[in-house]
Amino acid sequence: MPESNHAPQGAPLDEEVSFADLARGQSYETGTGSIPAPAGRQVLEGWLAQMVEHQASDLILRAGSRPSLRLAGSIRFLPGRVPGPGPLTEIMMAILGAERMADWSSSGAVDAAIQLDGLGRFRINAYKQMGEPALVIRRIGSSAPDLTQLNLPHAELAELAMRRRGLVLVTGVAGSGKSTTLAAMIEHMNRHGERHVITLEDPVELLYQEQRCVISQREVGSDTPTFAEGLRHALRQSPDVILIGEVRDAATIEAALEAAETGHLVLSTLHTVNAAQTLDRILGFFPDSAGEQVRARLAENLAGVLGQRLLPCDAGGQVPAYELMVTNPYLRQCILEGEPSEMARTIAAGGPGLTSYNHCLEGLVRSRQVELDEALAASDRPEELLLSLRGIRSGLERTLRMGEDEGHPQVGPSGPDHGSEPGGLRLSGSE
Repeated sequence: MPESNHAPQGAPLDEEVSFADLARGQSYETGTGSIPAPAGRQVLEGWLAQMVEHQASDLILRAGSRPSLRLAGSIRFLPGRVPGPGPLTEIMMAILGAERMADWSSSGAVDAAIQLDGLGRFRINAYKQMGEPALVIRRIGSSAPDLTQLNLPHAELAELAMRRRGLVLVTGVAGSGKSTTLAAMIEHMNRHGERHVITLEDPVELLYQEQRCVISQREVGSDTPTFAEGLRHALRQSPDVILIGEVRDAATIEAALEAAETGHLVLSTLHTVNAAQTLDRILGFFPDSAGEQVRARLAENLAGVLGQRLLPCDAGGQVPAYELMVTNPYLRQCILEGEPSEMARTIAAGGPGLTSYNHCLEGLVRSRQVELDEALAASDRPEELLLSLRGIRSGLERTLRMGEDEGHPQVGPSGPDHGSEPGGLRLSGSE
């Protein structure tokens, strides 16, 4: 997961930093005029240096707007202004190159990755907003994390990583740590097995240091035109494991299922919020007439689904909440019969390889890692979560009976001694 993102002492974000400072003494105009590409790149590197210094996860740049960082999920602004459309486009050209800039011009968005000496590796998404250039730059770790460091169910993920065949999906919204989890699973294989791992990424992010595995990293766009095309060729490249950066369409999931059916382990991601929605999303890629066949293939090959959400942690930074579904015979039957609601109930009931979001969130609240209102906001069923936690504070039963018009009851101070709640839990807004 992303490392702690709180700003270090002695490095305030409101410290004035000029464009000339960032360019290391070179003059720089913030209007729409042209600038030398080397100076423009130095300006960008100055912002990236601040990003690294403050341990931010993202840098957001839009032409003519304030530069901003994302720290622990929140937005913090840097001083000064991003240059206008002309200079920012020249900066993009300097770091992306002509081919990717042509893709950006035609499609309105393009992905890339860059390595900067002394700063590290970064993933870039260049896009257009209101017809003008913009960038979101994400910091990538210098090495793959250990599964035991992620605050996730590492024993179950290690078991899934060492399977010989099947389809494993990591789901969540953008920025929820999906790529980090997959990288940790690949690194676990790298340390504990002898395999040929082929990754299909857009773009290639973390660079692995081979130990016991051979790891071939292929980039969509430069090494292969599409995920689906790369998957088809990967089957002839003697793989044991195939990692797909993201399942985006029917062709990709079709090729992934074919790879799993032919005895390979396939890892990928989906932008879905839970296991039940994941099943619906995959089925939505196909026409209704193919639904029964796709469900049968998923029931046979889906090994597990891990859903992730990042929440602000009381101690600083972020902590993951997760839902885990390792398939068993009953869940395969649910998939085969197209019963996502029964899948959700089975996960909520718990058991080996099964953890619901609410169960995980309850543990985070009780261990005082996450405040109650953050957990309720992250829950798919906040009322049920509150019922599970109903003994943690005085007056909670009254709060439950009253309810609110919003999606979940609002818990606030209930008296002069509200700073210390029963069980030692501190509720947001209680101070």
